[in-house]
Amino acid sequence: MTTAAALRSARADRTRAALADTFAQAGVEGFVHARDIDTGEEFGHGADAQVVLASVFKIPIALEYARQAAAGRLDPALRHTVTAAYRAGGSGTDGCAYDVEMSARDLAFMMMTISDNAATDLLLDVVGADRVRATLDELGFPDFGFSSCAALDDDIRHELGLDPDRSLDDQLSGVPDARLLALRACAPGTGPSSTPRDVTALLAAIWRDEAGPAAACAEVRDIMGQQVWQHRLVSGFPEAGVRLAGKTGTDFAVRNEAGVVAYPDGKRYAVGVFLRTSTAVTRQPLADRAIGRAARLAVDHLRPRT
Repeated sequence: MTTAAALRSARADRTRAALADTFAQAGVEGFVHARDIDTGEEFGHGADAQVVLASVFKIPIALEYARQAAAGRLDPALRHTVTAAYRAGGSGTDGCAYDVEMSARDLAFMMMTISDNAATDLLLDVVGADRVRATLDELGFPDFGFSSCAALDDDIRHELGLDPDRSLDDQLSGVPDARLLALRACAPGTGPSSTPRDVTALLAAIWRDEAGPAAACAEVRDIMGQQVWQHRLVSGFPEAGVRLAGKTGTDFAVRNEAGVVAYPDGKRYAVGVFLRTSTAVTRQPLADRAIGRAARLAVDHLRPRT
């Protein structure tokens, strides 16, 4: 091994050790991948492991919406109604008491910025699950999973023996933590899954205008740049001038975020951090902060050193 190669290997080992320490301190199992969007240089820690995506699976739904809008097959201004059939309680229209009417574009906006599940399911009906699957296959991601949110909730009700006609959230308070951790929805390969490497590859394709028409990729980038959550990826990049666009994913023991970090010097990095926690409690600030810390370690590993 040459001296330069030995130095690179030692540096990678130090970064992986720092990641392992970050995950251990948070009490989580973690998987990370980062890639330089323009050079293709990569760094990973468990990058090819199957991970549960949770709401990170909404990225290709947004992409398919934008592709159809750019191609003129879908009117982004056409209004659709989020009825009680879609609402299960949660963020945005999902928690509204009455029907909400909005454009297809705004359904995508609500889905990506606040992870609105009702908007997600209505938009998925509008664009067609078969078209989302076809686009992922066309782009080289045949194993990238997605689902409607309602289907996932129905599977959980069935697995736990809950009332199929009542809100899932209303029935979870008495379910033991151990049963929630063992749910199929939290197991790679049974819930919508992919690998950290494939997730960053999809993001890189969007950021390089290779995932569809340039206008479609630009719209996905714009919407992802308006996500409201500041407690995961953003926590690792507090500097002024660093811009982030991302999508979180949360489901019982699953805590994720994948997105793109853009620096003032023009360098851009796709990064995904996927955690499996030891508890299903809703508030897990140590895990949330670990996502930002892990993303920063992985991106710093790829950053030019001065």
